[in-house]
Amino acid sequence: MAGYNRILFHHNHFPLLQTRKPNISRRFSVARNYLNHHLNNDPESKSHKPINPKPSSFTITEAEIQSEFAHHDPGVARINNGSFGSCPGSVFTAWQQWQLRFLRQPDHFYVDELQKGLMESRTIIKHLVNADDVDEIAILDNATTAVAVVLQHTAWAFVEGVYKQGDAIVMLCYAYGAVKKSIKAYFSRAGGFVIEVQFKFPVSSNDEIVSEFRKALEKAKDSGRRVRLALIDHVTSMPSVLIPVKELVKICREEGVDQVLVDAAHGVGCIDVDVKEIGADFYTSNLYKWFFCPPSVGFLHCRNLPKWLDLHHPIVSHEYGNGLARECGWVGTRDYSPLLVVPSALEFINRFQNGIDGIKKRNHDEVVEMGKMLAQAWGTNLGSPPDMCTSMIMVGLPSSLGVASEKQALKLRTHLRKSFGVEVPIYYEAPSLDEESGSMLTGYARISHQVYNKTQDYHKFRDAVNQLVCDGFSCAFLPS
Repeated sequence: MAGYNRILFHHNHFPLLQTRKPNISRRFSVARNYLNHHLNNDPESKSHKPINPKPSSFTITEAEIQSEFAHHDPGVARINNGSFGSCPGSVFTAWQQWQLRFLRQPDHFYVDELQKGLMESRTIIKHLVNADDVDEIAILDNATTAVAVVLQHTAWAFVEGVYKQGDAIVMLCYAYGAVKKSIKAYFSRAGGFVIEVQFKFPVSSNDEIVSEFRKALEKAKDSGRRVRLALIDHVTSMPSVLIPVKELVKICREEGVDQVLVDAAHGVGCIDVDVKEIGADFYTSNLYKWFFCPPSVGFLHCRNLPKWLDLHHPIVSHEYGNGLARECGWVGTRDYSPLLVVPSALEFINRFQNGIDGIKKRNHDEVVEMGKMLAQAWGTNLGSPPDMCTSMIMVGLPSSLGVASEKQALKLRTHLRKSFGVEVPIYYEAPSLDEESGSMLTGYARISHQVYNKTQDYHKFRDAVNQLVCDGFSCAFLPS
């Protein structure tokens, strides 16, 4: 592949695991020659010619996949990719090389290489999400920071008199916890009013969410409040549900909502993302969760920003006032290397049949199959229909486990990890009658599927829960 897909080293150039001390000087020599050729002599990289994100004709083998993730603990069933993602060995190696380039000659790295590398990553992101222009893409550390960028602007809008006290923001009741705190810190503290869209979990159809969203906007209208911002999750975190964002954005336009921000922490690499079709003013996603980048890297897409909309990174540094993308590209001395390995992540992805689309389909199909297997084994239910889940799905736990609070859900998660070697998040939902089984389900597991997972990972989880039920275990038995 030309240009962007060749810019970093293939893992065969720099083996990740070595039995003897590596020759750093030799590795730098190879790295310097390779990068000098592709960064300085490749006319395509200079002109930022659009990438060709087509998968390779050589499909990665199962053995190669397992080799890429050989650094994972072999004794742990890691079915929680949704929380922290996963970085394959070849991308990890490229990540290390960027770090070494900085340590070798910091002045040269910061002055001559950093911005060029960031542009490579931003250009790939532009094509991934079908943005109109690379200037619409700001690359930063994660979606939480991106949300803070937008919410910080709303706080200043109150201070400067653009917004009036009592103007509203609309968000889903299952918005991410850190985002809710950010709303409190920026929007509420400045005088804004928060309206939460309530919908029940488990959920059975998109219509339930759409109906409650309309009710929330009607509530704002009836109370005479102007909705300045709608903050909509593309995929809620806990519980995990795929949200019909296109329809909700359309409703916002019809009802006169000023701006729409889509929080897609679980976005690129997990679901189809076309920012033009979605039509939101802002769209943010992480790339370390489902796009195989190391932590932590994400982006904020800003569509057709009016000139008066003055967005800034929360950390003010030398690029303040030169545009959000430039501000995000320099927030002081720090490790920028995760933001520079997007080309290497794309190279890894393109080793799979049908690239990222093939990975998404495989993950979705496998997680649905495993979710159904677990629900059948435990006599419970899924938290949503298959078409409302992505590479994650919610599975009800046996009611006999007695998950009675968020605190107990966290304790059960810890118990499964320490006693059974299973990494999986546990969610507590206030009691509701399960119509199919007639039992009161309060605990759900959010299982993920990524390319490294095997069927036995989920069997291990199934058997662990079955053992707990057989032993008469209850969360009430766990130490406080």
